[in-house]
Amino acid sequence: MNAQAPSAQDITACYHCGNPVPAAPTWTITLDEQTHPLCCPGCEAVAHAIVDGGLESYYRFRTELPERPDDRQAARAETWSVFDDPGLQQEFVHPEADRDTVAITLAVEGITCAACAWLIEHRLNALPGVASSAVNLTHHRVRISWDPREIKLSQLLAEMAGIGYHSQPYEPDQAQARLQYEERMNVRRLIIAAVGMMQVMMFSIPIYVAAPGEISADFYALFHWLSFALATPVVFFSAMPFFRNALRDLKTRVLGMDVPVSLAIGGAYVASGYAVISGQGDVYFDSVAMFTFFLLFGRYVEARARRRSGHSGNALAGALPLSAISLDEHGNERILPASELQAGDLILIKPGHNVPADGIIEQGESSLDESMLTGEYLPVTRRVGEGVIGGSQNMESPLTVRVTHAGRDARVAGIVDLTDRAFASRPRLAQLAARMAHLFVLRLLVVTLGVAAIWWFIDPSRVLWITLSVLVVTCPCALALATPTALTAGHGQLRRRGVLITRADAMETLSQLDRVIFDKTGTLTRGEMQLVHTQPLGDIDSSRACTIAAALEAHSEHPIARAFRPFRDATLQARDVMSHTGHGIEGDMNGARWRLGKPQFAAPSHSLEPPDEGYWLLLAKEGEPCAWFGLHDAIREDAGETVAALQAAGLEVELLSGDTSQAVASLARQLGIATWQSGTSPEGKLERIQALQAAGETVAMIGDGINDIPVLAGADVAIAMNGATDLARTKADAVLLSPRLMRVADAVEISRATRRVMRQNMAWSVCYNFSALPLAALGLIPPWAAAIGMSLSSLIVVGNALRLSRWRRKATPAANPLPTPVTS
Repeated sequence: MNAQAPSAQDITACYHCGNPVPAAPTWTITLDEQTHPLCCPGCEAVAHAIVDGGLESYYRFRTELPERPDDRQAARAETWSVFDDPGLQQEFVHPEADRDTVAITLAVEGITCAACAWLIEHRLNALPGVASSAVNLTHHRVRISWDPREIKLSQLLAEMAGIGYHSQPYEPDQAQARLQYEERMNVRRLIIAAVGMMQVMMFSIPIYVAAPGEISADFYALFHWLSFALATPVVFFSAMPFFRNALRDLKTRVLGMDVPVSLAIGGAYVASGYAVISGQGDVYFDSVAMFTFFLLFGRYVEARARRRSGHSGNALAGALPLSAISLDEHGNERILPASELQAGDLILIKPGHNVPADGIIEQGESSLDESMLTGEYLPVTRRVGEGVIGGSQNMESPLTVRVTHAGRDARVAGIVDLTDRAFASRPRLAQLAARMAHLFVLRLLVVTLGVAAIWWFIDPSRVLWITLSVLVVTCPCALALATPTALTAGHGQLRRRGVLITRADAMETLSQLDRVIFDKTGTLTRGEMQLVHTQPLGDIDSSRACTIAAALEAHSEHPIARAFRPFRDATLQARDVMSHTGHGIEGDMNGARWRLGKPQFAAPSHSLEPPDEGYWLLLAKEGEPCAWFGLHDAIREDAGETVAALQAAGLEVELLSGDTSQAVASLARQLGIATWQSGTSPEGKLERIQALQAAGETVAMIGDGINDIPVLAGADVAIAMNGATDLARTKADAVLLSPRLMRVADAVEISRATRRVMRQNMAWSVCYNFSALPLAALGLIPPWAAAIGMSLSSLIVVGNALRLSRWRRKATPAANPLPTPVTS
């Protein structure tokens, strides 16, 4: 038997939760053509979410009200409890490394400006158990990190709905469809506003230009009523998002840009409508339609520009194809969803198809376009035994690939996650702009009231006109867009250049660097060590020495280990292997303890010098030298150009390496690096960086291995190479997606350019608002001119930010190697 729901006449109980409803309730829900009262905006948000989501049967068939009607949070969260199911959360909730928290990316509806981002982050961060939240203003997404032991996902979703922002787990297809729908609606609103503006102006111009007596009173009334009719759909359809957002801002007590906009449009429309009906007063329908059109046009252009700048990020989210061709043990083909692929599956990638997962080529050879991921536009050739990246495109021949990472484990998914993490913090300038825009609206309303009061005594007939002009011309749209548009354009340019910023504050730090420190192996060099010489010591032969070294290095991911892979023997296994960072590796084989690494580590009781210049490792058995291994690592082609470009930009370049002094000195001499250190442990590198920071320098560190993690964490900004370990990429502030080292210099220059544009935008916004305010207050700017000025101000900010999309690298001076290195 259904519970009796409170009727529209009985206002003593909330229709959703049963709590007492205040007298004259302002919150309602309409169901089955009947209006029901609600007790608070939270219940209103949840009730509308239920009904709008097609779940109105909840109210028709519920058997009882919530057990704890006084617990408003529980009432809001019960609607979203389905998202607490562990099986469902596996699809979109992911644990965070080295923390007890989990993270999710939500697609959010209703985000329009920086004030929305501030409100969402402020409310979520205030919840117990929420570690952080960050809004991606460009893509309408929010990334939340929380402790599931303290707060549930359903509570987070309910809180978002409670403040007026409906959200759901981010899925690229649904999110893209929603953005397309919003864009279509924006175009329709813009068209209605444009048509309405033109028609209203057609009826207004004769009134403006006609001499007294040329138009009869009947025609005056006719033109006014026609303008009234044409302006109505402009206000109630085209301008509806402004009113909806302003109402939400007032409910949450956070004043955004839509509050003054709505006051201007609504005030002019109501005053003009009253003038038409009563036959007294001035009519401003042309100003209403014109202001709405220019504001919508400015926001439409701004949204298109931001989405174009962030297109690469959205493209990454949909880079993996929806289907894949799976091969069984007999070679039979079967098409299945790419989401069902698992590590170990065998797939066929035909020419022209995108790679659905990361894997290793088992058969075939072809060229692949990896530009979407690495920024390198030339296709690369991949052969048997080499890896392919999910999202790249096969250009020539069919490939048979063994899947290693699929779905959320694929590299492209990790890049999307790192991109979302980039918005977990904002540069200082962005935070300052957000606070200024938030406070400016309140001050604007106060100033507007003062201006209206003064003009009421000076000339009451001009009060409405001047008040509208003040509200419109000083709307802080440009100020709110000053930093987000520049950051979006800067991120997009870096992404196209093959640099992925994983923390937003890294851009500001890059723009203020004093020194760049490079690791050697895998950074300035290729990290592809090759064994070029073996020199046995004692009664061991070269083949046996290589086999023992390969057994030890089989447990390591260091680039040195790759040099010994061809010598591995499956019958010889090392046990109790221990890696000593910066020194070498040791393990037990055939009852003896073997060491491979630096001479002082492998044979501490002997004083041995390498046979020649270069990189040498010593193999020792129970502390007795057995063999020398000479390895070679080629320098990256653009290493010299990168060093020269950084030095030309006014930065100090330094080399810190754990290699021998001969190898480090030779490399520093070739690249023109004056300051270098050899034989440096990770602790020593960290001490060096801390000493530089104590002296007031801002330091960047570029590395690629696990041994670089401490120093990467200690640097002001850490950059990981494209071949870096997963842990190093996770700890880095930026990741190079291509093997080109020159991207480091590009990142510095683009970050500097982004900072310049942010400052220019903020300066322009502040100067415009402070210049326009007195002119409008003096009555020198009519409402239509105020609408154009405000829109042009926003477009100037967006256009200035879009200059970053056309950034080009300056000519790099040739490297001038120093005659002799100087150690420090």
